[in-house]
Amino acid sequence: MLRPSPAPEIVSYEPATGAEIWRRAISDVDDLVSRARRAWPEWAAQPLSTRMELVRRFANEVRKETERLATTIARETGKPMWEAQAEVDSVLAKVETSIRAYAERTAQRRLDSAIQGTMAVRHKPHGVLAVLGPFNLPAHLPNAHIIPALIAGNAVIFKASEHAPATGELLARCFHRAGIPAAVMQLCVGGPAEGQKLVVHEGVDGVLFTGSATTGIAINHKLSTRPDKLVALEMGGNNPLVVWDTPKISDAAAIIVQSAFASAGQRCTAARRLIVKSSMYEAVVAEVKSLADRIIFGAPFDTPAPFMGPVIDNAAADGLSESFVYLLSHGGRAIKHLIRPDESLPFLSPAMIDVTAMQDRPDVELFGPILQIMRVDDLDEAIAEANNSRFGLVAGLVGGTPQEYNRFWANIRAGIVNWNRPTIGPAHAAPVGGIGLSGNHRPTGYYAADYCAYPVASGEMEQPRATIGVGLR
Repeated sequence: MLRPSPAPEIVSYEPATGAEIWRRAISDVDDLVSRARRAWPEWAAQPLSTRMELVRRFANEVRKETERLATTIARETGKPMWEAQAEVDSVLAKVETSIRAYAERTAQRRLDSAIQGTMAVRHKPHGVLAVLGPFNLPAHLPNAHIIPALIAGNAVIFKASEHAPATGELLARCFHRAGIPAAVMQLCVGGPAEGQKLVVHEGVDGVLFTGSATTGIAINHKLSTRPDKLVALEMGGNNPLVVWDTPKISDAAAIIVQSAFASAGQRCTAARRLIVKSSMYEAVVAEVKSLADRIIFGAPFDTPAPFMGPVIDNAAADGLSESFVYLLSHGGRAIKHLIRPDESLPFLSPAMIDVTAMQDRPDVELFGPILQIMRVDDLDEAIAEANNSRFGLVAGLVGGTPQEYNRFWANIRAGIVNWNRPTIGPAHAAPVGGIGLSGNHRPTGYYAADYCAYPVASGEMEQPRATIGVGLR
């Protein structure tokens, strides 16, 4: 007698040890969508105050699970425990920020006229939205879509990253324990195939995506003939950080190291390219290398606490190692080599490479701790080099005068422009998004309210009143 084959599963492994920590059967996408479609009208009909109260209760549930959630994030992503705890804080902060954003950006408006009646502007939810989350901030980044979508009255199907499904499951449980119906906020366990099926599913009204440009472009292509579907893409960047005249070399170095190497370089906002004024080059690069040499990289719960953990898996580590060798063999000069202490685990040291002499610098997002460095002679050259990318997420200037920052701000192509601040960690109360291959002009953050509900304009009178004053016999 033939036994039925076991259902396919998603298995989560610790990057730091290779140990298995979680496994579940892959979800039935059609079933999830069917349940969400049945549930969302009742959810949308709830008073806005009720939906806001329930997401506040979600925050309370997360507070109860802070330690467990942070530990799960640290184990699944490999990031240090202190950084995982900071991510949980961001999840909590997103709730009140989203409530304020919805009230401000989708407020009801009325314009009264005695003759023409009332012109009203209100907002409606789209219906069922698919949220496709990344692995690097597996709770905060999908939550930045989920909370605004739920407040607006949408049902959500959250496809957690296949690298961090346990975090997604714990997040979903917090929503359900808060009283948000299970069919209104559902977890989809799966890999790329399940994500692709959600994207093109007839029962899904919109896709909210955070991840690589490659995947975002594929989503955009799949839905290019579906203008009826909402698509919000938050993608990565080949982000430039320009260093200009400043006497505060050690502070500049700290900003550079935070920007380039936090989360082992696995943030969409991480600085990939350091562009330095020639007269500042030797001092700045020496200070950055000195600080990078002191970075502890290790497992999440090591003592002393590491600054950064491993990259997400061995495939990512292999790819980054190959990329560093490519840069070396095509004109790059190593300042600090990329070191992998154990070939069986994805730990990488922070690396620095001067690519000034390279003829054709690859315009790609190297999602890891590799900082490419260029020297330039004047600010116009620095701005041109910073803009020499198809991406446009974040750019930063360290040093310089207020007048030079104004020039930089006016001419740089990016959705986030910082001065004397790290490129990472955008503010909760600001829009987060980019141009070019970094997004499709639907920033998340404070502006997520804009795409989670659509405006409806209504001309209204309590009684019909009209005449035709011309063109009649």
